[in-house]
Amino acid sequence: MESRILIIEDEPKVAAFIKKGLEEQSYTADIAFDGLIGRNLALNETYNLIILDLNLPVINGYDVCKEIRKYNNNIPVLMLTAMGTMDDKIKGFDSGADDYLLKPFEFRELLARIKALLKRSEGNLTQKNNILSIDNLEVDTDRKTAKRGDTEVELTAKEFALLEYLLINKGRVLSRAEIAEKIWDITFDTGTNVIDVYINFLRKKIDANFEIKLIHTKVGMGYILKEGN
Repeated sequence: MESRILIIEDEPKVAAFIKKGLEEQSYTADIAFDGLIGRNLALNETYNLIILDLNLPVINGYDVCKEIRKYNNNIPVLMLTAMGTMDDKIKGFDSGADDYLLKPFEFRELLARIKALLKRSEGNLTQKNNILSIDNLEVDTDRKTAKRGDTEVELTAKEFALLEYLLINKGRVLSRAEIAEKIWDITFDTGTNVIDVYINFLRKKIDANFEIKLIHTKVGMGYILKEGN
């Protein structure tokens, strides 16, 4: 079955360029030229992926993504924007984006990102009753929920992806380069602290109120999820 993609983009030429390219690749594509129409389509129609600009009329892309995530944690959202600072990217991922591509872009890179997100999404749909756990931390990868003891833990999409990857690899030291590649689909830049920032976000939510700490730093090597010191 062909994939249906929603393009939320207020620049008509850019939207038309993406739509034409996707249709040439046998995808079905719809366009919304402002955030309100885009949000309504995303919540009321069935799509396999959403391409989302940030500078949109009526409702900005961050808020559109947050609204989508309230009702659907599974649909991939690719933010396509000219806003390229690290703060912009972190805000985008915190809003629930799965990927972030800067304008101007080459269509073949956009297409590669789309294919990777769709493949990952289809893979997630085949996993049923997938519970990951360590100590009293339990993560449901189907429902995208996390719980430590009796406490529900609210996580953003990127925080959840990072925690899931740590759990899948529990007991193994993960380098920053590996985390960057697997979770952010980027080559690790030693000048960025985005991974350390997100590890700290997780520590505050997962470890701060519990005696047993699960997320540990191996100085000069990376991070490891394990029980005890």
